[in-house]
Amino acid sequence: MRTPISSPSPLAPLVGVALLTGCVSSASPPEPAPRTSRGPSPAVEAARSFREAQGPAILADFAELLKIPNVASDLGNIRRNAEAIQSRLAARGVRTALWELDGVPPIVFGRLDAPGADRTIGIYVHYDGQPVDPTRWLQSPWEPTLYTREPSAGGTRRALPEPGEPIDPEWRLYARAAGDDKAPIAALCAALDALEAAGISRTVNVVFFFEGEEEAGSPNLARYLDLHAAELDVDAWLICDGPVHASRRPQLVFGVRGIVGLEITVYGALRSLHSGHYGNWAPNPGMLLAQLLASMKDADGNVLVEGFHDGNAPLGARERAAIAATPDVDASLREELGLARTEGDGQTLAERLLLPSLNVRGLESASVGASARNVIPNRATASLDLRLVRGNDPTVQCELVEEHVRRQGFHVVREDPDRATRLRHARIAKVTRRGGYPAARTPMDAWIVAPLVEAAWSAAGEEPVLVPSLGGSLPLYLFTERNEAPLIVLPIANHDDNQHAPDEHIRIANLWYGIDLFAAVLTMEP
Repeated sequence: MRTPISSPSPLAPLVGVALLTGCVSSASPPEPAPRTSRGPSPAVEAARSFREAQGPAILADFAELLKIPNVASDLGNIRRNAEAIQSRLAARGVRTALWELDGVPPIVFGRLDAPGADRTIGIYVHYDGQPVDPTRWLQSPWEPTLYTREPSAGGTRRALPEPGEPIDPEWRLYARAAGDDKAPIAALCAALDALEAAGISRTVNVVFFFEGEEEAGSPNLARYLDLHAAELDVDAWLICDGPVHASRRPQLVFGVRGIVGLEITVYGALRSLHSGHYGNWAPNPGMLLAQLLASMKDADGNVLVEGFHDGNAPLGARERAAIAATPDVDASLREELGLARTEGDGQTLAERLLLPSLNVRGLESASVGASARNVIPNRATASLDLRLVRGNDPTVQCELVEEHVRRQGFHVVREDPDRATRLRHARIAKVTRRGGYPAARTPMDAWIVAPLVEAAWSAAGEEPVLVPSLGGSLPLYLFTERNEAPLIVLPIANHDDNQHAPDEHIRIANLWYGIDLFAAVLTMEP
């Protein structure tokens, strides 16, 4: 085994929600990558020495970046983010540019060549974050705040450390985008500084590609990729997003699920009705919608929409073996999340996330709680997201759901129905399709896999988990459609970072792991 990292490992046994995927198999685990050393590489040792000496400065600079609001629709602040990131890269010798389209968040582009290197890796990070509701945060999302632990575990606020002050790796820094996805930017900058300070040469050329509207669905990513195809001709892509494994072991991910959304609205009377005067006579759209949704999944959570799984592409032998070797965290997850049972009739989370899903992400019909009224509402709406696996076409999956709605006796429309339509059809459903994209997956025998496994092992002190596909979604098909280069997701954030939620944060040990990891990646032997 490798020597553990000097601070408590980001891979210690605390578990929680993670973006895993897989399928149990009796196949043998994949052959481990070659081990070139017994301990951390010189680059990792240099990174550790640097962050131990410069930790307060690293956190202070990271906090300054986190102070800039980064919702994609806020173009003024988004540009401030881009300029701040560009400045940080340029200060480290990276040749940079801001690629811009009218009314669109800019791409921060950079290139840093290494003398004699014959491989070029592209590093993708997104610098925008999810919208926020400040009333649900412990403090402002744009006021980075350090806690000694999670507040729910007794953690308290404390000031950022002063120069020379020791840093507890269990501290957590709270702010929007602290984990998703500005942490890799801070870690990359520190890794470059560490290698420079130690006089260690990089072994690969690097292209930096930082996007500013991933959380808004990346509507302009394809345009940027097409306009700058020549500058983005790389030998492999590293997508630096997402969390490490729920076991806190490092994780390499070879694909992502796709996603598509739709909304279904069902109708009752032209206006809401008094539930005493009209109850038991006028149809209740809330009940109609509940019955329709219930017809889509059985009691174990299996999707009942006809043909929903027909397009699923099978896993190869290497993928099945990797999934079989994935740590089982289900029992710990149930304990952490307070779940007495989970869906799938005994199947693991890893197995379930390998399948396309149908999720009810929101329901609306009249009011509840103190605002509830004794009415029969005149409409009810459900918002669905469909997660897709390789082989699923977003349009086809929506059509399958829509056809299921028809089979339940509903007349499907695209606009709110008029009186004549309401009088002709007893059951009406308006189906509105939202944007989406397909899944993407890279072969697990690509040239970059062995050196990345070695880099992660060197940085973390233990073997990384190899995952064929994330449960979550990213528009990575845009990269794979344009370039045959392998694409690997290389996450550093803690699994419990409240990604997309209030009180998002990064565990300092995970930021330290990211610095060590990028130092190893930039000096790996391709």
